[in-house]
Amino acid sequence: MTLEWLIIIPLAAALVNLVVPREQEGVARWISLAALAADLVVLLLIGGGNWSLPGERGLWMVQSNHQWIPQLGISLQFAMDGLSFVMLILTVLLGVASVVCSWTEITERVGFFHFNLMAVLSGIIGVFLSLDLFVFYFFWELMLVPMYFLIAIWGHENRKYAATKFFVFTQAGGLLLLAGIVALYFVHGNASGQYTFNYFEILQVQVTGRAGFFIMLAFIAGFAVKLPAIPVHTWLPDAHTEAPTAGSVILAGLLLKTGAYGIIRFVLPLFPSSVAEIAWTVNLVAVVGILYGAVLAFAQTDMKRLVAYTSVSHMGFVLLGLFSQSAMALQGAVMQMLCHGISTGALFILVGMLQERTHTRDMTRLGGLWDLAPRMSGVAMVFALASLGLPGLGNFVGEFLVMVGAYKTFPWLVVAAAIGLVLATIYALDLMRRLFFGPLKGSWSFADLSLREAVLTIPFVVAIVALGVFPGPVFRTVQPTVDSLAKAGKELHQVQSSLGEPSGNGAVVVKQSITSREIRWRMP
Repeated sequence: MTLEWLIIIPLAAALVNLVVPREQEGVARWISLAALAADLVVLLLIGGGNWSLPGERGLWMVQSNHQWIPQLGISLQFAMDGLSFVMLILTVLLGVASVVCSWTEITERVGFFHFNLMAVLSGIIGVFLSLDLFVFYFFWELMLVPMYFLIAIWGHENRKYAATKFFVFTQAGGLLLLAGIVALYFVHGNASGQYTFNYFEILQVQVTGRAGFFIMLAFIAGFAVKLPAIPVHTWLPDAHTEAPTAGSVILAGLLLKTGAYGIIRFVLPLFPSSVAEIAWTVNLVAVVGILYGAVLAFAQTDMKRLVAYTSVSHMGFVLLGLFSQSAMALQGAVMQMLCHGISTGALFILVGMLQERTHTRDMTRLGGLWDLAPRMSGVAMVFALASLGLPGLGNFVGEFLVMVGAYKTFPWLVVAAAIGLVLATIYALDLMRRLFFGPLKGSWSFADLSLREAVLTIPFVVAIVALGVFPGPVFRTVQPTVDSLAKAGKELHQVQSSLGEPSGNGAVVVKQSITSREIRWRMP
């Protein structure tokens, strides 16, 4: 039950927060912190306190499987590998940051706020652990409703519009994902005679041809909305702009990563031949997103909207790395996922601090804040430099590996993506110029970082610097996952090269086991 407790603890805290008496709602903050601390302890016990340990143990660190609805092939199957481990550490740490940054911002319906916050974190943890496709989809949808309430109730001026737009887009993507899961369930059952949602069982049967291609498209569409990729990204700027600070941190730092995680966990290993067919097109979309997000970020005057568009640009690098068919680029994509969660989460926290003090997000009304709040300005500069990919900070490592790994296969797309780094330099430095340099605009007078805010932001600075100068532990942790994906793709390519590709409506089903591989035709 080790992995199950990672989900149960925050979910139990959510339920307790729901019944906390109104006159004692402040207790909900401490309940949430205690639950996240307990999850962190469990994670560290699993990892043995050593991030390189998953590489020594093999691909899967911990697994559990409990029958749930055996008639339909549904089980409560959870497992953790190095990739899940890194994402869960990020989830817990950003969860703690979300609670702390809301300490003074959220003063109404505090218990219900923390119920929704812990519920969405529980859903995210479930997504990172689930290996039964039905259960994965359950947690995928579980994230949606509490995030809707976080935006709609505690958001800003246009919160209801932003929350509804977020709900419609993500629900549409979720339905496409469900269609893909159900189609894969029946295709696998027809091919193997065993109807199951079990990840390991489905992984043994590779569906190619037209059937596999369209199922893959359904998966990609569902994950692309959460990533988000162009052109299904339009919900993100509105949701970020109107969400409370904690909601923006969870959205940017975690919910976007579930889309990339879904591609790594399901799309790449289940549809390797179809991925190869669509790789150039997806990478073109990724590069367009990199450039489009950077240009739109430079054009913004709303601080939160600017940071939101930087997420569109940075997640374009993640998408480029995932579909570059390179182990190095995939390592870079994972590093970018981690560092984007840290740097962008920190930027949203800083924007929330400024908005709480000035009651505005309009950068045209701000300026010259360095003399007024030098500590806050210095921390902001660290993460602005991280956003532009300064060497020595974590984002540079991820973006550099993505471009080097993708260059051999997609050189011109990488050249175009490099222009995005130049644009990132422009918008990041312009952000610092408009907010913190020059003469002080207006008659602002407010305190610099408090002790609570310093304790909240300094770990982000340490983390982004540590990942920039010492990324090895993260690479060793996720290396088994990267190696398994590269090996599976190489083996399938060799098999298809020796037998030839099908034509027309036929579908080649490649059944793999430890000792043999069976190739057989299936007509739809």
